[in-house]
Amino acid sequence: MSANSANPHTLSPPEIPYFSQWEDPTCAAGIIAGDIALSDIRLWRQSGAASQEEFIEWANHVCGMCCLKMVLAAVSGTVVPILELTQRSLAYGAYVREGNNIKGLIYAPFVEYLRQELGLTAQVKVDISAEDIASQLNLHRFFIASVHPSIRIPESVPPGKGGHLVLVTRANAGFVTFHNPSGHDITTQQDVTLPVETFARFFAGRGIALVSNTN
Repeated sequence: MSANSANPHTLSPPEIPYFSQWEDPTCAAGIIAGDIALSDIRLWRQSGAASQEEFIEWANHVCGMCCLKMVLAAVSGTVVPILELTQRSLAYGAYVREGNNIKGLIYAPFVEYLRQELGLTAQVKVDISAEDIASQLNLHRFFIASVHPSIRIPESVPPGKGGHLVLVTRANAGFVTFHNPSGHDITTQQDVTLPVETFARFFAGRGIALVSNTN
């Protein structure tokens, strides 16, 4: 089954804007392959970075903030630069520096940031199965899921689970549909639909449910 194969009777995702964590989705395949350096990205200013160096420092760490950017664009129509969102979250501890390394996205402080800065309801979810995501989306409009980054190659067997975040927009008993901030082409970036059992191979059993359906 291809990455975008869906059950047309149960899955017809609403139009939700897509953004790449590297700003230029057409460069994603080259970045992943190592043929394009982050310093080659001409659209880096769209990230909200104060300098190209700041963009390069953060670009591989902001998959979660890219998911948030997509959520905000969907619910408010406002496109907020990824690094503006990131910098505002630092006071809450959503990311932590350890020497030259950046650790994050850290869920609990991120949820507090969403509540206080953006007025968004959100809940950390752990120890859930891929099948449970559908019930989460009955209560919340979106689910940011922790998956292995190789989910962009759904036929692969990942060496582990987690390490990357995608924005789940629709799910049922059979399929999960999501936007992937680091997909390598349009079929692995926007409205990617995978069977639940395929998604489960990459899913770490944790994530963040956000924006109440009762709002």
